[in-house]
Amino acid sequence: MCGLTRGHGAAKARHMIEARLICTDIAGLRNQALGLAEAAGFTPDFRPLRFVKPWDKIPTSLWLNPRWAVGAELFAAPVPPVVMGCGGAGARVAAALRGPDVRAVAIQHPRMDLRKFDAVLAGRHDGITGPNVIVTRTALHRVTQARLAAEAQVWAPVFAPYRRPLAAVLLGGSNGRYIFGAAEAHVLAAQLVVVARDYGLVITPSRRTGGDVLAILRAALEPLGAWIWDFSGENPYFGMLACADVLIVTADSVSMVSEAVATSVPVYLVRLPGRSSRIGQFMDDLKQDCRVRDFTGTLALWDTKPLNDTQWAATELRRLLRL
Repeated sequence: MCGLTRGHGAAKARHMIEARLICTDIAGLRNQALGLAEAAGFTPDFRPLRFVKPWDKIPTSLWLNPRWAVGAELFAAPVPPVVMGCGGAGARVAAALRGPDVRAVAIQHPRMDLRKFDAVLAGRHDGITGPNVIVTRTALHRVTQARLAAEAQVWAPVFAPYRRPLAAVLLGGSNGRYIFGAAEAHVLAAQLVVVARDYGLVITPSRRTGGDVLAILRAALEPLGAWIWDFSGENPYFGMLACADVLIVTADSVSMVSEAVATSVPVYLVRLPGRSSRIGQFMDDLKQDCRVRDFTGTLALWDTKPLNDTQWAATELRRLLRL
């Protein structure tokens, strides 16, 4: 059924509690942990994981003792009252730090006994439930209406010269599950050439976007007036989220699509060859919610609303932790 909504409730003054955030230093994981901590009113203490050899080559499910795998520094006292591990490795460390005065939180499916955590934040595409599980429709993130408004103030003058409506394209890259190479770039470039006839076009790659992909898009689109970020200066990513009239996003990243649907504009998915049952289910669920459509080369604007469960999840987390 389309038009799902979820109330966030009234904002409440919160006692600022320190939370140790533990994950591999990857933007998608880091932003999920920071987004949840900020929404919950925690003071975040981010601790990136640094693996000790040979445990960096061993699956986390085979770690005999997380202290051996990540070193003793993360376990040094004092440990704050909340530890939040994002991803499999972060969850293992958070579970090991749990104690009478330390609550452990897992962000994403931890792939271990859920009872080892006081709370688990999982996407509905993970397919897990339980008394300590908070199920969200999207990944957690740091996109808020306040941040979008602030970014719009900064970036609106930058994008003012481009035609309206403004279409912003968010590019991911090949990731082991999906392929985004030269062949896919040629197809996307041909589709965006058609879009550029009626829309202003701005594009931001990610660090995973291949150089061959960017070269193909530049050759096809820059002569038509499209702007493609060259990794110099400020990252325009949040500015594009704030200023675009429509978003086109490659469907290889749950985090990137989650941030896109937290805006107020239509979102189109660029499906890529490859397969991930979890990521595919996530994208299909958003289509079922009528929040996204598949990109086939043409655009239409429709009325939509932000889909953002981060604040609701943060309120539920404080309830589960009895804070």
